[in-house]
Amino acid sequence: MNLLRKITAFVVVLALCPLAVLAQKAPKGKDQLVTISTPHGDMKLVLFDDTPLHKENFLKLARQGFYDGTTFHRVIDGFMIQGGDPNTKDDDPRNDGAGNPGYTVPAEIKPKYKHVRGALAAARMGDQVNPKKESSGSQFYIVENHQGTPQLDEAYTVYGQVIDGLDVIDKIAAQPVDGRNRPLSDVKMTVKVEVVKKKKIAKKYRYTYPQAE
Repeated sequence: MNLLRKITAFVVVLALCPLAVLAQKAPKGKDQLVTISTPHGDMKLVLFDDTPLHKENFLKLARQGFYDGTTFHRVIDGFMIQGGDPNTKDDDPRNDGAGNPGYTVPAEIKPKYKHVRGALAAARMGDQVNPKKESSGSQFYIVENHQGTPQLDEAYTVYGQVIDGLDVIDKIAAQPVDGRNRPLSDVKMTVKVEVVKKKKIAKKYRYTYPQAE
């Protein structure tokens, strides 16, 4: 009887193998790999295809050099790091956090995208003045908390993920700050975009692309 059970289990495993191979099949096509370079190291990110408005907007700004020279102007250790404000390029730290490119981006909140460690999400104005939860045209934040920040789920648009350089987020979040959570020493960034095969990204960074709905 025990032998029969072992044989049956072996057959079941064999039957499931093709499904496992199918689930792990490398994605096709190419993607845009984003690199955010800072004095504390580089972060590599991918942006989600099913948040197209945010993805296209971020890539457009990055290619224009909009983010180059901006800083992570608000960092909270154990929570997140925030950047993307063009005001941070000037010499007045008092206006940091109030800048934008002059437009907002419609919300693309997807319940499947959670505020996990390394999640890239769009900053926005509060619900009282922004009931549609529209995103800032340029400001973003990256989750630093290692357990994530689930309290923000489905309230802000999550549109990307850091797939390499998570330690850099920790280093930035640990910087000494003033009373407004602004780093005492500027954490400037440059952002570049390169087109890479999804298969290569998945293999090199051990990243699993989300399945299309």
